[in-house]
Amino acid sequence: MRQIIAGLFQSLDGVVQAPGGPREDESDGFRFGGWLVPHFSEVTGGFIDEVFSGAFDLVLGRRTYEIFAAHWPRIENDPFADKFNRAAKYVLTSSDAPLAWNNSHRLKDFAAVRALKETDGPRLIVQGSSTIYPGLLQEGLIDRLFLLTFPIILGRGKRALPGAMPTAFSLVESRVSESGVIIAVYEPKGDVETGSFALET
Repeated sequence: MRQIIAGLFQSLDGVVQAPGGPREDESDGFRFGGWLVPHFSEVTGGFIDEVFSGAFDLVLGRRTYEIFAAHWPRIENDPFADKFNRAAKYVLTSSDAPLAWNNSHRLKDFAAVRALKETDGPRLIVQGSSTIYPGLLQEGLIDRLFLLTFPIILGRGKRALPGAMPTAFSLVESRVSESGVIIAVYEPKGDVETGSFALET
């Protein structure tokens, strides 16, 4: 069985839209594309290198797939790009539009993701694709979740984990970069527990 590792870059107010560049996702008039770049540092880059070390395949939503497919095949003589271009890309989509990027495969639903997870092969990494996270969590498919929280408030934009089911997590690793990015790695723990500080009388 494969492990599914999922990760998001988010602002302090939970915005995940267009972290990598101005033209990445301008939907709904979003004007802060590329907000991640000024805060990227040696610690942040080192963590990302660790996540994508060794063999892996990708699980992506359709929009992130299209963003990646427009970028990574154009990058030459770069070990990171070579990994992305070589990896199998599994795209969770209801669309019948062609998947032109090398080694791309369509997944029609979360049952197909589960079937993929139960096969032999390298780790499955979900990057970006925030709209598929609620379903992955609902189906208990995420084994490890990493969140990189950047020291900015964006005020508007697509949010992390929209509509996700209540779930408790255990923190298994954390770091803070030179530029103030909080890197936190979690594993699902089970149901959310509650308590009360209210006085009995």
